[in-house]
Amino acid sequence: MWRKAYSVEWTIEHDSLCVKASYGGKTYMLQPYGPDQAYGKVLDLMLEYFNQQGIPFLMKITSRRTIEVIEHGKPGLFEFRERRDGYDYVYNMLDLCELKGRKYSRKRNHINNFKQDNSNYLYLPLTEDLVQDCIDNELEWCEKRNCDDVPELRCEKFAIMEALLKFRQLELKGGVIMIDDKVEAFTFGEVLNEDTAVIHVEKGNPDINGIYTVINQEFCCHSWQDMMYINREEDMGLEGLRKAKESYYPVTLIEKFDVTLKGKE
Repeated sequence: MWRKAYSVEWTIEHDSLCVKASYGGKTYMLQPYGPDQAYGKVLDLMLEYFNQQGIPFLMKITSRRTIEVIEHGKPGLFEFRERRDGYDYVYNMLDLCELKGRKYSRKRNHINNFKQDNSNYLYLPLTEDLVQDCIDNELEWCEKRNCDDVPELRCEKFAIMEALLKFRQLELKGGVIMIDDKVEAFTFGEVLNEDTAVIHVEKGNPDINGIYTVINQEFCCHSWQDMMYINREEDMGLEGLRKAKESYYPVTLIEKFDVTLKGKE
């Protein structure tokens, strides 16, 4: 969904998927996805590519496990820099669905207030016939947030539209909140592994109080009952988004790192 915004290119080397992206004037690799024993050879090819291009080596959004594999295979060669704004937030699915206990009392209040104000709301699975309504909702959200004046939001807008237009092909799962026959919020995600789902997008009418709390709970309860954990991705260093994600009390944060050659930036 981000392929155009980040000029994504990929190749397979030594049974490993290698992904290159460019944004904000920087070209970088994602961590390779493949067998541990191939990391050394794959890294050599990456380093050779950056050297040929005359640009500094950079690998972003790298997990702690991956840097341990890298350091074991090529000790002392790389610098690992913590990237807090890229940490993934992981929650217990039941916590998000049930919102039990005192710590979630404010969330329950938001939901109760929303339901009192919008007693006719409906939660529905996101199907292809609702895709255009979700796109319209995103365009309305962007008008209120001046997306075209903010590069990150503009990129997000096109990524969301890309994913929605290929919703069936990508085998995504989603949900919508309908009020008076209009989509006022939508969300979608997919299975990440055997016990975890990842939610990529959650958007709602910012003028409707509590709508984000409601769609988050409804989506988890309706779509992810067979999962143990929900990964709600990163906060991008945005203070408001970080506060919102922390307010759901994650069970863990998945650390991410930038990788560079030692002594070079």
